[in-house]
Amino acid sequence: MESEGATRQRRNPLLVRPNNASKRHLHQYHHRHQQQQANADANAADKKVATSNYFSIEAFLVLVFLTMSLLILPLVLPPLPPPPSLLLLLPVCLLILLVLLAFMPTDVRSMASSYL
Repeated sequence: MESEGATRQRRNPLLVRPNNASKRHLHQYHHRHQQQQANADANAADKKVATSNYFSIEAFLVLVFLTMSLLILPLVLPPLPPPPSLLLLLPVCLLILLVLLAFMPTDVRSMASSYL
């Protein structure tokens, strides 16, 4: 037995040699990790194939045509007159509505019933 005055040293868990069971566990962990990495690579390849077929040629051409028209038409067409002043208030009203909706409680019925 140890004497009462002697201090007992603890083993550092990082320095302890792993036994065969923990070596087996490490091997299984690395094997699972490699399988997951292979599955992730296969899924990424599948997604790449899916995204390359996401837009058909016709849809891509429509998007290119719309982009070109948005870039070229403002240069070709004459300037438009300013919109009516009431129409300019529309974005401001939408912003106020969105801010009010953002800060409203989610369950309006429970809020209404507490004030009755």
